[in-house]
Amino acid sequence: MSEETMAIPLPPSGFDLPTDRFIDRELSWLAFNERVLELAEDEALPLLERVNFLAIFASNLDEFFMVRVAGLKRRIATGLAVTSASGFEPAEALTELSKAAHALQQRHSKLFIEKIEPQLELSRINITTWDKLEPTEKEQLGDYYHKQIFPVLTPLAVDPAHPFPYISGLSLNIAVMVRHPENDENLFARVKVPPTLPRFVRVPGASAGVRFVPLEEIIGHHLDSLFEGMNVIQYHNFRVTRNEDLDVDEDEAENLLQALEAELARRKFGPAVRLEVSSTIDSEVLELLKEELDIESEDVYQLDGPLDLTGLSDIAFMKRADLHFIPHQRVTNRYLKSANDEGLSIFSALRQRDVLVHHPYESFSTSVQAFIEQAARDPKVFAIKQTLYRTSGDSPIVDALISAAKAGKQVLALVEIKARFDEQNNITWARKLEQAGVHVVYGIVGLKTHCKLAMVIRQEDGRLKRYCHIGTGNYNPKTARFYEDFGLLTSRDEVGEDVAKLFNRLSAYAEDLSFKELLVSPVGVREGLTKLIDAEARNALEGKASGIQLKLNSLVDEQIIDSLYRASRAGVPIDIVVRGMCALKPNVPGLSETIKVRSILGRYLEHSRVFRFLNNNDAVVYIGSADMMHRNLDRRVETLVRLRQADHLKEMENLFKLCMADTSSSWTLSQDGSWLRHKSAVDVQDSIMQNILRPGSIY
Repeated sequence: MSEETMAIPLPPSGFDLPTDRFIDRELSWLAFNERVLELAEDEALPLLERVNFLAIFASNLDEFFMVRVAGLKRRIATGLAVTSASGFEPAEALTELSKAAHALQQRHSKLFIEKIEPQLELSRINITTWDKLEPTEKEQLGDYYHKQIFPVLTPLAVDPAHPFPYISGLSLNIAVMVRHPENDENLFARVKVPPTLPRFVRVPGASAGVRFVPLEEIIGHHLDSLFEGMNVIQYHNFRVTRNEDLDVDEDEAENLLQALEAELARRKFGPAVRLEVSSTIDSEVLELLKEELDIESEDVYQLDGPLDLTGLSDIAFMKRADLHFIPHQRVTNRYLKSANDEGLSIFSALRQRDVLVHHPYESFSTSVQAFIEQAARDPKVFAIKQTLYRTSGDSPIVDALISAAKAGKQVLALVEIKARFDEQNNITWARKLEQAGVHVVYGIVGLKTHCKLAMVIRQEDGRLKRYCHIGTGNYNPKTARFYEDFGLLTSRDEVGEDVAKLFNRLSAYAEDLSFKELLVSPVGVREGLTKLIDAEARNALEGKASGIQLKLNSLVDEQIIDSLYRASRAGVPIDIVVRGMCALKPNVPGLSETIKVRSILGRYLEHSRVFRFLNNNDAVVYIGSADMMHRNLDRRVETLVRLRQADHLKEMENLFKLCMADTSSSWTLSQDGSWLRHKSAVDVQDSIMQNILRPGSIY
């Protein structure tokens, strides 16, 4: 940057910006889940895909209550809650969230009952009730109950000798009122619906298509077998959501692994934050549940139809090709395929050029997974270093690392055991890796290691050569089939030096945090991106070509947003593609008139992070693991890597053109926080797949 450019003053920061410039982040998250619900409502989509979006919505909402609502309630209870950046006082924020969540959950339940269920029945997939079964079907399911369900049920009574039982988070339960034949006193009991059994039980021998009965329906009509000699007066379904976020003080924990295991054991006893009940529940039973669970009325969700529609995922994945998206053909990246066709290794391909892979359109197994597996087998490979944030239960990546260690290679695995809701899985893999001789470390105290890095050190021509992978997504072959992510495979020396330096910092002591090709948080991502944003503002003020394009999961960091506002005031065109939360208000006169925000949702979960700066027509582009959130920028180790190859830079330019095109299906964010859906014949994800299949094309 020239001294003249540096001398051009930018618009003032922060103090002269309007105080109401941020959308509430939690309401923005609910707006994201509303977009998921809109996909379930879209009759143009295949039916079982809509069912899947219903299940995803329910699962998303569960996590929202377990983490976000629970966290806000905890901060209010401890007096630590403060006014949000959007201006909401803590109690006011909770009221607004409750109002929005109630409306969405009612809409979700109504959609299932009035639209999805009848259309499933027309497609010969019937979710029915016990009362609608034929006598022979009831007999068959009764036999199934006695053989498969009854043995695992444990009714728990509530009386002076039996206190109210603990209700585990997200468990489906039946509240039962029974009475002894010789007196008029009603007694309460609870039956837990076993989570190990199918949520929707297939009716045997159904001739006209496939029929299912909710598991709790079968149990409900056989309660007499659990309370022999008693009269079952009434029963009602209910479900509790608890605070299940983790709180581990690493400074006080001598052994992080043991501390986390102890916290996981305590997690299930978190306070209740939501109670879902059947709309027909008896008022006295409801009051009993509220009292025993310490639940306020505003945290009660009375719903028609079955509770816990996350279980619909089993039905959504039924093999009915006519009710699913037409499958995309996954292909091997053209440069890796050409190497394989010629019998060469991935390392040979990477010595020729960088390779940018785009999952799930391009295969994870023949690129990233093959990279690690080839390294594990290659006698010239001396060492492998890798971060593991989330991986699958039967991970070939982990198996390859174990094989490499057993073969005598130096293997370092940095396992992030605090990855939310994957903690137990990661603890298991950490112990398995350690037992195989892998050097396992857990990163830096106080920081989550969220970066996606792998480095292979190979002996070549009398010297050691580094090969690296830097990605936007996890090393998880299963999620790589439906998470959209980028990954850079490279043998560039500058990248290898940076990655080696970062691994040394993560596994030992290294204070030199200067990097050439990487931006690394918690020190460099915020600063590096802010400098790039400010440079675009100066270019605009100088009359040079300027532009900023961001693709993210979330944009809620106030400092980054204020930088974007200043750039917009300077006249920089800014395009943002965000999947989830966005606290920035676009198209506000005098503040963000040049900013457009779009959201792309579809068959794949948009997950990649891309940062593109026009830089006077000499584009600077980074990809990596960081979203624009406080935690990513200040409390995590995140990595962005710069793309250098001309075709990769062009690919990113075309990606943004496609996502922001008026002809592409998307949602547009308004300055009031609402999202307007634009349906179009052009599906972004279909377009990317078609172009990848077209030889020589870059979108």
